[in-house]
Amino acid sequence: MLTCKRFLQELSDYLEERLDPETRAELQKHLNECPNCWVVCDTTKKTIKVFKGMQAQLLPSGVQMRLSEFLARNCKKKQEKSSLPAQSES
Repeated sequence: MLTCKRFLQELSDYLEERLDPETRAELQKHLNECPNCWVVCDTTKKTIKVFKGMQAQLLPSGVQMRLSEFLARNCKKKQEKSSLPAQSES
């Protein structure tokens, strides 16, 4: 029996039609029986369709600079956190 977790692992290949017919049929059967996975699949398809139809837009330079600074600060914070020794609970 196909699980939702496995379906989600295969979703990209399912949407891009890169699966063998047997696996595709198994995933399609799961979609027909699982409303949660159906919603995820349908929403993903619609999102891809919207983004494929959009033109790339340049960010204004001020926004781009603030975004870059924000990302740099957050990356640095994450690196600092990961370099701290783990604290033991007592």
